[in-house]
Amino acid sequence: MVSFFVSLAILIVGYIVYGAIVEKVFKPDDRPTPCMEHPDGVDYVPMSSGRAFLIQLLNIAGLGPIFGALSGAIWGPSVYLWIVFGTIFAGGVHDFLSGMLSIRNDGASISEIVGKYLGPVMKNIMRVFSVVLLVMVGVVFMVGPAGLLAKLTPNVLDVKFWTIVVLIYYFLATLLPIDKIIGKLYPIFGACLIIMAVGIGGATILRSGSHPMMEMTLKNLHPDGKPIWPLMFITVACGAISGFHATQSPMVARCLKTEKDGRKIFYGAMVAEGIIALIWASAGIAFYNGTGGLLAMNGGNSETVYDMSIGLLGTVGGVLAMIGVIACPITSGDTAFRSARLTIADWFKIDQKDMKKRLTLSIPLLVVGYLISLIDYQVVWRYFSWSNQTLAMMALWAGAVYLAGHVSAPASLMAALPATFMSAVSMTYILYADEGFKLSTKIAYPVGIVFAVLCAALFVWRSFVPAMQGKRAKD
Repeated sequence: MVSFFVSLAILIVGYIVYGAIVEKVFKPDDRPTPCMEHPDGVDYVPMSSGRAFLIQLLNIAGLGPIFGALSGAIWGPSVYLWIVFGTIFAGGVHDFLSGMLSIRNDGASISEIVGKYLGPVMKNIMRVFSVVLLVMVGVVFMVGPAGLLAKLTPNVLDVKFWTIVVLIYYFLATLLPIDKIIGKLYPIFGACLIIMAVGIGGATILRSGSHPMMEMTLKNLHPDGKPIWPLMFITVACGAISGFHATQSPMVARCLKTEKDGRKIFYGAMVAEGIIALIWASAGIAFYNGTGGLLAMNGGNSETVYDMSIGLLGTVGGVLAMIGVIACPITSGDTAFRSARLTIADWFKIDQKDMKKRLTLSIPLLVVGYLISLIDYQVVWRYFSWSNQTLAMMALWAGAVYLAGHVSAPASLMAALPATFMSAVSMTYILYADEGFKLSTKIAYPVGIVFAVLCAALFVWRSFVPAMQGKRAKD
C-alpha cells in the first residue's frame, strides 16, 4: 500500500511542480483564442474552464487507463513507475503542447500541427494516421462498453444490440454542435467516473488486509515471462502517454476562452487519467492476489472489470462503478469520431457549419467503424495501442521543434527527451510484436535504440546547430 500512496503523491506533486515548469516554458498569454475570435456555434464554442476540463478528461480517459492499466499490471508493480513518470514527463507535456499549439494555430487538428512543424510529408502521413487511429479508437470504445452493457442487461440485449445503440449515440454526438450533447452529458458522466475511481480505490484499500496491494519491485512478474520492454510501454497506451490525446486536445482547444487555462485542462486532465490508471493497476493486482490471477482473467477486458466492480463494491456499488466504466469509454468514442470528422474537414478544407457537409463525413466514418467492430477485439486493441504511441512520438517531436524555434533549444528538451524515448518504444515494439515483424529481441532492441538516436540526432542538427551558429555569429 505504501507504493500506491507514494505513487499517488508523486503524481499530485508532479502536476504542481513540473506542470508549472512546463507552463512557464510555453508562456501562455492573453491573446484571443479561436472560439473568442470566431465562434461558429458548432465546434468553436466558448466554454467555462470547469466544463472544458471535464470534457477533456472524459475524452481521454476511456477504456485505456482501465483496460490498459489492468493489462500492464500483469508485469507487476513496475507498471507504477511507467504510469507515474510517464504521466508527469511525457503524457502531461504531450497533452499540454498538443492543446496549446492547436490554440496558437486557430484550433488546427494534430495532423495540421505536425505538418506545420515537421514538414508536408509528415503532414500527409499524420492525416492518414490520425483518421485511422481515431476510427480504431471509436471501435475499441464502441465494443468495450457494449460488452459491459450486455452483462448488466437481459440476454436478449446482447453485444450486437448495444453496439448499434452506442453507434447511434456516436452519430448524434459526431454530428451535433459540441454544446448540445457532449457539453450537457459530460458533467453527469464525470460524476460517475469520480464515483467509480473513488469506490474502486477505497474498497481496495479497505480490503488490503486480505488482498494486499503489492509493493514496488523492478522484477518482471509476468507469469509467461514476456519482456517488460517494450510490451508494457505499449500495453499501457493510456494512463502514461497516448497519441489519442493529441487528437482530442485540439477539439477542446477550440472551446477555451483563455490560454491560461491550458495547464489545468490539458496537463491536469492527463494527471487525473494517470491517477485512474494507478488505481486500476493497484486494484487489479490486489483483487486477483497477484499477476497470475490477473493474467488468467486476460487482464483488461469487460469480464475483469465486471468481476472487480461487483466483488469490491457489491451489487449497488458495483453497478455505479460499472456505469462509470461504461460512460468513460463512450465519452472517448464519441469524440474520437468527432475528431476524425474535424481532421478530414481540416484536410480537405470543408466548412463544418453546414449540416449536410457534416453528414457526408459522419455517416461513412461510422459505417467503417461498425464494420471494423466485427473484427476480433483483441487484435484491434493491439494495433490501436501501437498506433497510439507512434502518434504520441510524432506529436512530441512537433512540440520539440516548436519550442526550439519559438522559445529556445534547451527548452525543447522538455519534449525532445520523451519523444526520443517514445521513438525507441514504438520502433522496438513493431519489430518485436506478433502483430508486427516478429523479430527477436537481439534485432528489435538495438534497431529500436538506433532509430531513436537517429531521430534525436536529426532534431539536434535541425534545432541546436542553427541556434549555436546564430549565437556564434552574434558573438
